[in-house]
Amino acid sequence: MTAQVTRHIAALESMRKYPETLYCRGNLKLLDRVRLSIVGSRDANPYTRRVTQQLAAKLAGVGVCIVSGGAMGVDAIAHAAAGAAHTVAVLGTGADIRYPAVNRTLLESIEKEGLILTPFEDGFKATNWSFVVRNEIVVALGDALIVTQADVNSGSMRSVEYALKMGKKIYVLPHRIGESEGTNRLIAEGKAEAIYDVDAFVADYGKAAQCADDPFLEFCRSSPTYEAAVRAYPQEVFQYELEGKIAVVAGRVTVV
Repeated sequence: MTAQVTRHIAALESMRKYPETLYCRGNLKLLDRVRLSIVGSRDANPYTRRVTQQLAAKLAGVGVCIVSGGAMGVDAIAHAAAGAAHTVAVLGTGADIRYPAVNRTLLESIEKEGLILTPFEDGFKATNWSFVVRNEIVVALGDALIVTQADVNSGSMRSVEYALKMGKKIYVLPHRIGESEGTNRLIAEGKAEAIYDVDAFVADYGKAAQCADDPFLEFCRSSPTYEAAVRAYPQEVFQYELEGKIAVVAGRVTVV
């Protein structure tokens, strides 16, 4: 059953206009986790499909929530690889409509275990402009945007424009010359960072996800002075240092 979202979602403040109404089916607690948005081509090549699957699965495995748009191609790969319980699907339709039909089973599983989110009421059918709204929400919800494959004049590159305006970090996969020319251009222009090591990338965001669930580790992400950490969390400083979760370097506390 579709419910209206009454809580304020701070991430959506980065949009040009906060949605007047939001509807959902599923677990709103996913919005409290570290989130990464993954988008890309509907006609992804084998390399993109394989690495997108690896990224989404490994990120979900370390506690990161994957956000995408429920479409064919990269969207569906990212949702499925993350697992229904670790993903948010933002729709360009009402929450009761399974579009595209080929993703019906996937969307039903996300509704049961993850989260379906949409600014459109039940019964609303997709239009060109509704996908534009959906794409902006997908980008806004993520702490960063990952584009795994995109041509120059594609919907994914328009999502990149949203990310740039919002000041979001953008990551892409490195592709061969002549493939995914949109993302290759982003690298060349210094607008995106290429993911060359999936495990290292996942480890960084896994650390962020761990911190999000722990107030003390979240505090330490800003590298406070040792004295400030002891004042704020006297017991945790000594415990976490013994456990190897933090380190004191040059008088400042850092997360290991």
